[in-house]
Amino acid sequence: MYSKILSGTLHGVEGRLITVEADVSEGLPVFTMVGFLASEVREASDRVRTALRNSGFQIPPKRITINLSPADVRKEGSFFDLPISIALLAAYGYIPLECLEDILIVGELSLNGDVRGVSGVLPIVDYARKMNIKKVIVPYGNRKEAAVIPDMEIYGVKSLSAVVNHLLDTKPITAEMFAPFVEEQSSFLDDFSEIKGQKTMRRATEIAVAGMHNILYLGPPGAGKSMVAKRIPTIMPDLSYGESIEITKIYSVNGLLDSEKGFVTKRPFRAPHHSVTPNALIGGGKIPKPGEISLAHRGVLFLDELLEFPKNVIEMMRQPIEDGQVTISRLQGSYVFPCEFMLVAAMNPCPCGYYPDMSKCRCTGPQIERYLRKLSEPMLDRMDMSISVQKLNYDELYGEAVEENSETIKKRISVAHMVQKRRLEPYGVRYNAQIPSKALDKVCNLGAEEKELRKEIFEQYRLSARGAAKVMRVARTIADLDHSDSVKCRHIWEAVSYRMSDVYQKGGGI
Repeated sequence: MYSKILSGTLHGVEGRLITVEADVSEGLPVFTMVGFLASEVREASDRVRTALRNSGFQIPPKRITINLSPADVRKEGSFFDLPISIALLAAYGYIPLECLEDILIVGELSLNGDVRGVSGVLPIVDYARKMNIKKVIVPYGNRKEAAVIPDMEIYGVKSLSAVVNHLLDTKPITAEMFAPFVEEQSSFLDDFSEIKGQKTMRRATEIAVAGMHNILYLGPPGAGKSMVAKRIPTIMPDLSYGESIEITKIYSVNGLLDSEKGFVTKRPFRAPHHSVTPNALIGGGKIPKPGEISLAHRGVLFLDELLEFPKNVIEMMRQPIEDGQVTISRLQGSYVFPCEFMLVAAMNPCPCGYYPDMSKCRCTGPQIERYLRKLSEPMLDRMDMSISVQKLNYDELYGEAVEENSETIKKRISVAHMVQKRRLEPYGVRYNAQIPSKALDKVCNLGAEEKELRKEIFEQYRLSARGAAKVMRVARTIADLDHSDSVKCRHIWEAVSYRMSDVYQKGGGI
């Protein structure tokens, strides 16, 4: 007897539909599985037979053939144990074939018949909705993430027997309620009001977040570089529903979701250690998975002690920073992972960290230059802003000046983001850091005086084409914070000042 049922798999961070076919016929007892299968999928045959027996189902010895189609799509992961079991039970006559119509099933089985959670359920459910499949059976531990997709009937199951009883309608399972997106209230312990002094760094950080610009902090140890970077999430605007779904898909694929919390409701802040491998940072592996740059999608990637990272790891980020996505190519196909993130990096000005304080610094000029040149000029050119951070003096550190808190700064940035969203919608981007080069003149709305200043700055500081465009994008963000419809000379001068740190002077051109 023949039966089939729908299941799903992943390709990158997107779902695909897989048809699981089962055929039971007379002949020598054998369990054959075909369909371009990875080793973990082939192993399903042993798990399925044992789980069926321990769940009380008698499977007479016959010739069993399982096909997972389409045959040209690589089947990986542990999604198929449960649908294979159900298709097999239908082929043996335990479940009527009409009970399997228009329903999708994913799940891994333990040997006693319990259904275990799997990674990557959300992209599969989202794709099922696009294909007009409304009913989905998922492991109980994945029910919350699956329920964030609207207009779906999600059934969380704990055992193989529970699935069979639900399909036979003897013990129907109540569908999981749709979980609408609810913005999580900020509960950060850190706040920008704790940052003493460092007005230039505070101002530059606000501009960077307002336009989602990449920023580099250069300064001695203890100046507050990491302290400011770790407080950036407290001033970032709340996630929208669409952004949350994008991020949640990535975290679902990597198995990083809380089983009782379907959404990622805060912008990511990823801070990998400098010992991170290229695959862990960029993504990859035998079965390609998103790396840290994708886990930071729509949020912040913070690289502390930037020059302690291997140079090849730093250089690998050049293309993803520009494209907003990373493509991992393997023999079985190419995988595309989104990675639109704000890069925040911190580094010391010299090997010992204390330059230009010559009372502490013992580095020679050539040592300093050689150290800074670990950061290549092409990578440096991709940093929209670079700030030289100075050591705090006693009065700044212990003075009684009251600094702005994160909530106040966040309100200004949220307004700037809304302005950008309306202005840039025709260009298919969200933030000033993403403004296409061909649209810069129209978006900046420069007057004759501003155009003359742009020419003067380009020639005086020998800007690259990329550097010149980044100056204007930062100037556009400064103008937005200034509530100005057009970019003025003062905005351009301030933007240029953020490309004048010591790293440009010692390590390369502006």
